[in-house]
Amino acid sequence: ENIYQITLTEAMSDLIYILNTLIDVNGKILITGIYKDVAPVTDAEKETYKHIDFESKDFQEEIGCNQLLHNAEKAAILMSRWRHPSLSIHGIEGAYSEPGAKSVIPKKVIGKFSLRLVPNQDLKKVEACVIDYLNKKWEERKSANNFKVTHMHGGNPWMSDPNHPHYEAAKKAIKHAYNVEPDLTREGGSIPITLTLQDITGKSVLLLPMGACDDGAHSQNEKIDIRNYIEGTKMMAAYLFEVGKLGKSD
Repeated sequence: ENIYQITLTEAMSDLIYILNTLIDVNGKILITGIYKDVAPVTDAEKETYKHIDFESKDFQEEIGCNQLLHNAEKAAILMSRWRHPSLSIHGIEGAYSEPGAKSVIPKKVIGKFSLRLVPNQDLKKVEACVIDYLNKKWEERKSANNFKVTHMHGGNPWMSDPNHPHYEAAKKAIKHAYNVEPDLTREGGSIPITLTLQDITGKSVLLLPMGACDDGAHSQNEKIDIRNYIEGTKMMAAYLFEVGKLGKSD
């Protein structure tokens, strides 16, 4: 209730202050050193973005936002989605969130956010950067409340060599099943087991999709279209056929 205001430092005010130091209005992460190990953009990589089938306007309509960052420039949008680290704030535990007016002051709150790591970044180094940065911001706050940073889980980024023979086999398989030339893309999703499989086997790993961009992966209403299910089985068979034609060393 309001009778306690100004007699103590509110936990919610502290948390909002801390969360507001993580990222700016343009999506740039403010954590010191977070971009240090990010792989530089090469000319060859820039060239790939020119040929990818992607329209910023369609993407904006699909996700339902008022305006995209980076002036909605195609390459910049794709690089933001695929090859630059990102930070998202997901929620506050302990805060009153029901409809209507309620002047409850929470005694304890937990803020939740995540970072998407990209090639060349290391999980342990990023974790250390984040914890060190937040602890320094807390010292600057000079609050009497208790503060603790907890890392729940994470994984190192993974990227494979798109010039590997298996990718050429996959291209032929997709062409056979869908009669289109596939785009070689990256993705911001978290599949830590991919890197584990690559490290354990010492072999190249390929993610061969058969779903659509609106399938809602990992959501409550995740789906796969019947056409993609049928054509996807054909694509997988074609891929195994193409791989079978490769040498044993591949």
